[in-house]
Amino acid sequence: MKSDKENIKIDGIDKKILRFLMEDARKPVLEIARKIGISGAAIHQRLRKLENSGLIAGSKFVINPKVLGYSTMAYVGIYLDKAMSNPMAVKALKKIPEVLECHYTTGNWSILIKVLCKDNEHLMQVLNKDIQQIGGVSRTETFISLEQQIERQISI
Repeated sequence: MKSDKENIKIDGIDKKILRFLMEDARKPVLEIARKIGISGAAIHQRLRKLENSGLIAGSKFVINPKVLGYSTMAYVGIYLDKAMSNPMAVKALKKIPEVLECHYTTGNWSILIKVLCKDNEHLMQVLNKDIQQIGGVSRTETFISLEQQIERQISI
């Protein structure tokens, strides 16, 4: 692995390690080492370098929201009355647990958020009582996701 100012270069072994871990972050290091043909210590050393470079941002468990009763995913475009309202709006959006992502965008909306709710009624409450009450929000435009058809990370 070579670091190049902002871009790092990873070799074939790094790529194999990353592919195994992207598939299953709990895969034992020794199992990966056996499959690749290098020592477990070498895997640990490479992982530490990849983490220090910022390429790996940690590992996490993925919660299935449907098991908890959350079945309505929506994207909400937020129109702000002025650009200066953005920091205050984002601060307020952070307090709404149903807001999973928040993006500052180009185009018609000032902000695009991803919201997860239990059902359409819950979504309506979040929109009316939480999001549309934020100072600076002039209006919203909502798109309900019927089905996520692709979910992936960048290819390694």
